[in-house]
Amino acid sequence: MTIRIDRRSFIMTGTLGLGAFAVPGFAQSPTVSAARGFTHAVASGEPMADSMLLWTRYVPVGGDTAELRVDLSETPDFVKVAGSGVQITGPWRDWTAKITVGGLKPATVYYYRFVAPDGSFSPVGRTKTLPAGPTKSFRAAIFSCSNLPFGYFNAYAHAAARSDIDLAIHLGDYFYEYQTGDYPAAKDAVPGRVPEPATELLHIADYRLRYASYRADPDLQKLHQLVPMIVQWDDHESANDSWEGGAQNHQSEEGDWNARRAAAIQVYREWMPISDEPWKAYDIGTLATLFRTETRLLGRTKQPEIAPLFKSLNIPKALAEFRDGKWMDPAATMMGSQQEDWLAHALRASVKAGQRWQVVGFGTIMGNTVMPEAAAGWIAPDAPQRSRNYVLAGIAAAKVGLPLNYDSWGGYPAARARFLRTAQGAGANLVVISGDSHNGWAYDLKQDGKAAGVEFAGHGVTSPGYESAIGIDPKTVAAALVGANPELKWSDTSRRGYMALTITPERVSNDWIFVDTIKAKSAAASVGHTAVVSRGRNVMA
Repeated sequence: MTIRIDRRSFIMTGTLGLGAFAVPGFAQSPTVSAARGFTHAVASGEPMADSMLLWTRYVPVGGDTAELRVDLSETPDFVKVAGSGVQITGPWRDWTAKITVGGLKPATVYYYRFVAPDGSFSPVGRTKTLPAGPTKSFRAAIFSCSNLPFGYFNAYAHAAARSDIDLAIHLGDYFYEYQTGDYPAAKDAVPGRVPEPATELLHIADYRLRYASYRADPDLQKLHQLVPMIVQWDDHESANDSWEGGAQNHQSEEGDWNARRAAAIQVYREWMPISDEPWKAYDIGTLATLFRTETRLLGRTKQPEIAPLFKSLNIPKALAEFRDGKWMDPAATMMGSQQEDWLAHALRASVKAGQRWQVVGFGTIMGNTVMPEAAAGWIAPDAPQRSRNYVLAGIAAAKVGLPLNYDSWGGYPAARARFLRTAQGAGANLVVISGDSHNGWAYDLKQDGKAAGVEFAGHGVTSPGYESAIGIDPKTVAAALVGANPELKWSDTSRRGYMALTITPERVSNDWIFVDTIKAKSAAASVGHTAVVSRGRNVMA
């Protein structure tokens, strides 16, 4: 019997008086390409204690280039300028500008605006530098999996309205690369939420237009305008289930993968408030070190596939041989040896420097997760056969100790072990934050039978989770998942939103915040679960 395993098919089916800013509509053609002046407000990122990267996009009325200046001030009236910088932009970078300004004060709120050659101003943005020295508390809002047609970005709206967020973190799937009508299907799309272009993203122009379309969303635009954001890509910023040499959603007739990957990387760096450094560490005073990683396009080896094993006459034997052989291949890597070595050194340096916590952001889940046997009864009667096949294959794999997802750290157990052993050896107080799955998870990570850290994995901003393909109470699903997975301590498989991570010297707490709806515009939300880890324990309380 041949079983086609398709993870995606199973998972799928505050105001501050800064002034108004322009928000193009979603029926954008030809307005996006025709827009002139400051087209997509402002953003900030790559925060340090003494510097900040500032972003905007400006298309001049005439000519191909423009020299922009950015000014920062501690007051929104800009009576006294605290720092400035200049950059020339043009069509080679889609008229985006990124200027890093140094000489700033730590833990300080700054207002900033760009000045065009004609003297016009961008909307005013607000940002905040990281603290230096002893720090009592720091809070970050954490996002992932933002699919515009599935619904409104109410999670962004809720976070932007808060006054207690020091930093936003986006762990990937900032947008999705599919053509209109493919995830979501037309019947599942919210009217008016139609990103451009209508085709799948393959070329530079496609990726640029998709960013322009998403960044026209008023809630996303406002969040960027008010809060600095540290960003990293996952797969959909290029193509589904991407790795160094290809992707599940890239076929040979779509052209050369390396050209598509290069286009995706170039445009990401144009449109996002991020440096060209592939990975980076950020010190939050003496409180924590936050690590931005890259686990998709630069070093990841191809995900293992177990679908062919189900052609065997003895499926359990074939799965067991895979488990003891190819699955454990030490050459399989998420990060590549260069980044692994950098992160190992950086973790040890953070601990040696006396940082209280080490917070590592990954695009995909690290916690061990297998399919519960009870999952056979979860599937909705009208679910596609491929979803049913996925569940049945997952149950069979779980019986020999294999995970349900190989596009996450579950497909790279030797690399996971290397990372966790490094954290243990360094004496790290490890907090892993991750996205990708669209659902909420809390794990106590273990290695060699010993505590290694905790993982807080976030639900999607709008992308649907297990609830889209099951026919029973989601609480039953979550309970079965927790019961079948010793590392998993809590799960939610049906709600959307974001996480809010609060770091203090002696403990880290994480709130899973669930919005009331994504089908209508509303900033109503509530805390659905909170998990806490105390320093020195590496397990949740």
